[in-house]
Amino acid sequence: MSLPHPTVDQISLPNVLAVLGDPTRLAIVRYLASKEGVPLNCSQFLDLGSKTNLSYHLAKLREAGVTRAEVVGTSRLITLRRDDLDARFPGLLDSVIAAAVDDTALPVVGAHEIKTHA
Repeated sequence: MSLPHPTVDQISLPNVLAVLGDPTRLAIVRYLASKEGVPLNCSQFLDLGSKTNLSYHLAKLREAGVTRAEVVGTSRLITLRRDDLDARFPGLLDSVIAAAVDDTALPVVGAHEIKTHA
């Protein structure tokens, strides 16, 4: 089973900004950035809410082109689409992540492990 993802040309700035305007989704992106290049199982975000709520947020991120979700058995592995976002909107993701790293108003996922992307 394969999930639909927008192509690089289909990723729009208004959609990306709207999706990143939600604190839960921004917390997810912040955590994914701290684990750059490592696909994370969606269950790693369960402290952000119920499975249904989390599925909704992960779908919104995928549909906007911010993340990629790969179905592996009964799991979904989530990664940032950094290369695609950097190609489409250079510097945007770095700026968003830098602003989110120290934002105490955001929900916390693995706070002891969050680092900025170098």
